[in-house]
Amino acid sequence: MKLAEQLELNEKYDEAYAEYKKELPHKSGDVELLTKLAHLALILEKKDEAKIYYGKILEVDPANILAHEQLIDLFVNEDKFKYYLFRGNLHSLQQQYSHAKSDYKKAIDNAKDQEEALPARYLYAGLAEQQEKLQEAIDEYLRISDYDEKNPIVFLKLAELYEKTEGIIASIEILERGYKENGFKEFEEILAGYYIRNSQPDKAINLTKNDLTKARALMDLGKNDEAFEILNRVKDNYKGQALIHSLLAQYYFQKGMSKEAFAEIEEYAKIEPNSPLIYQMKALIYESLNDSFNEHINWGKFNILKGEKEVALNEYMTAYQFDNKNIDLIETIAGLLENLKDQTKACEFYERLTELEPSNANALEKLAIFRDSIGDYSGAFEYIDRLKTVAPRNQFVAENYDSYKDRAENGGSFMSFFKSIFGKRMG
Repeated sequence: MKLAEQLELNEKYDEAYAEYKKELPHKSGDVELLTKLAHLALILEKKDEAKIYYGKILEVDPANILAHEQLIDLFVNEDKFKYYLFRGNLHSLQQQYSHAKSDYKKAIDNAKDQEEALPARYLYAGLAEQQEKLQEAIDEYLRISDYDEKNPIVFLKLAELYEKTEGIIASIEILERGYKENGFKEFEEILAGYYIRNSQPDKAINLTKNDLTKARALMDLGKNDEAFEILNRVKDNYKGQALIHSLLAQYYFQKGMSKEAFAEIEEYAKIEPNSPLIYQMKALIYESLNDSFNEHINWGKFNILKGEKEVALNEYMTAYQFDNKNIDLIETIAGLLENLKDQTKACEFYERLTELEPSNANALEKLAIFRDSIGDYSGAFEYIDRLKTVAPRNQFVAENYDSYKDRAENGGSFMSFFKSIFGKRMG
């Protein structure tokens, strides 16, 4: 390598090129070596070899900007399909997606036949999907299916997109088409999963060879004991997998064995600690036990993890109707209201917290800040003064106590604030 570099430095390019090539069998994936070879190939006007080396760079490093730029230059006058394809890739890497899609369209138009156009079509469809232009992506995958109907990826992508747009039945139909018309055996388990989700356990059980899917289908068919036989037989084979525990929890729930169901949910939670399913299962068990408070608490947690904060708030508020002294719940509601920008309502719950727990430093701080923000300086000082008694070393107290006291003494009460704004108009 050093000899080659020295030869290159001395502008003995033919000899340097030959020396670099000797290294290639030992360093076929070395981007630096491939770049040197490609660069020297250009100097020596070996354009076809330069294309090969730049292509190999992209195999190792698909995001290599230099390789894309050089290939664009190499193909500009020779092959419009490849020129637009590489230009589209470069624009995509630069997040210029509209330009990239335009380039891919031009690549398709300049392809010598539909088979050559396929890579550009796949890239175009992928970009449309990335931009959430799902119908556009579907249309392109449907065009692809006319020319690449033996590729299972086309059907899988369409199933995924159909579920987001038209619903699960459309997904099932496209997968069934791929399975029946093209004999895609790998679709059997995928289809079985879709059947389960679409409440068609009878179809799933006839298709699947997976023990857990069979057990799930049997439970959905009301054949709980048959399902349990399978689960009990194979559970050691699925140690460390969350699904076995969720199915056992489902079995125990359907048999009315709440204690055992909760135990399986806890095992599930150790593996999938952030799964909404944990709280969905708990909520259903508490509902069966007529424990409305914990039922709604868990539906609240379920919806938080799903990103449905307003729905979660409604669940927590319902739980509050069953227990309006639960500190954890009140703190959760106050925090959620704050997150939803309802500061006034949040402070009602922080006030409730101080009634139940007068030394709650967080609530006192929140109330002091809120009172100060609305001009109730006396109220703000009252809360920070209480906070100072509870937590004299509190940083918020250290930084704000004197200014809050000064505003309370000189700024007056909320009524003074009110009068300062409206007094002249009322006079």
